[in-house]
Amino acid sequence: MAQIELTNVSKTYHDHVAVHALANINLAIEKGEFAAAVGPSGSGKTTLLNLIGALDTPDSGAIRIGELEITSTPAAKLADFRLRHLGFVFQSFNLFPVLSVLENLEFVPALRGLPKPDRVHRAEQLLEAVGMIDLRDKRPDELSGGQQQRVAVLRAILPEPDLVLADEPTANLDSENAALLLDMMERLNHERAVTFLFSTHDPAVMSRARRLIRLKDGRIVEDQVPKR
Repeated sequence: MAQIELTNVSKTYHDHVAVHALANINLAIEKGEFAAAVGPSGSGKTTLLNLIGALDTPDSGAIRIGELEITSTPAAKLADFRLRHLGFVFQSFNLFPVLSVLENLEFVPALRGLPKPDRVHRAEQLLEAVGMIDLRDKRPDELSGGQQQRVAVLRAILPEPDLVLADEPTANLDSENAALLLDMMERLNHERAVTFLFSTHDPAVMSRARRLIRLKDGRIVEDQVPKR
């Protein structure tokens, strides 16, 4: 059984005109994949991630993650599912400005009820593992953009989710910081078997992905495993 499965999923947004963001998408993603949804702006990449992450709902079709059919799950249960199984990385970082790096990392484990000594220990271990322990007491405004984005990834990873959804994670980074971020995510994927699904049009991300799901006008036009 695939970890993620979409069956005939469609989504249309209605503003002044109808925008068909996704049309009849069928997709399966296995556990441990390092995959990227790619395509130009407006191709449906972000909508795809938002639907898989249960941040939005499709107009038709079904989405299953593991054993849970998320399109027919009540909102309260979905919120708990996101908390316990999903990690999100947004291009705007979304760190809490009044909290330190360590406190940002602790936030989701605290919501899950993990005792403070345990969550501090796990956060410090992860920071040490990626060479960022010296940033533990700094606040986001004391960090560079690249450092903030790496902290955002660590925050998504620390609760040990089954799946990390990363929406244009390198969009605000220079090439050096993008490479550092991708190195870290690849390492976490290999060592912890966390599934990663990106939305991107960045060639640097595309060159690292082990599967490229190419979208155009809301449809999958190509699904390939690049030759290395």
